[in-house]
Amino acid sequence: EAALVELDGKVVGAANVGQAFTDSVYFWGRPSAVEYNGGGSGGSNKGTNNPEYLSEVAGRIESFMAAHPYLSRGDVPSELVTASGSGLDPDISVRGAEVQIRRVAASRGMSEDAVRKIVEASVERPWLGLFGTYKVNVLKLNVALDEAQGR
Repeated sequence: EAALVELDGKVVGAANVGQAFTDSVYFWGRPSAVEYNGGGSGGSNKGTNNPEYLSEVAGRIESFMAAHPYLSRGDVPSELVTASGSGLDPDISVRGAEVQIRRVAASRGMSEDAVRKIVEASVERPWLGLFGTYKVNVLKLNVALDEAQGR
């Protein structure tokens, strides 16, 4: 299933493939070891004790903290600084979205409460309440924000 997502009648992406969001007005997804190339998914193949891998993660943590100075290092969800096995994960946890609300709201000139309500409406629940996890599709969330602001 392609799960194409539209905004103003134009396809802006596929909900089942992660993509790079770097602008402060958008929620960010998981990093990608394959630069979000759907034709060649995969992880970095670097072990968790590989010095190059550790350096990459440390750099991602510093970048994330610079954009979210209100967080402490321990508040940064690991999913936002480590790439998924496929490099194309389209979803983040509810916590991964919650820690970004303040930045996104300030960047958009919206109240945190208004952004929080859009996040809450975007939470996908486990199938039948049992199978899977609570998650937020980053593309769908960002499209909902743009629609709310008439962008």
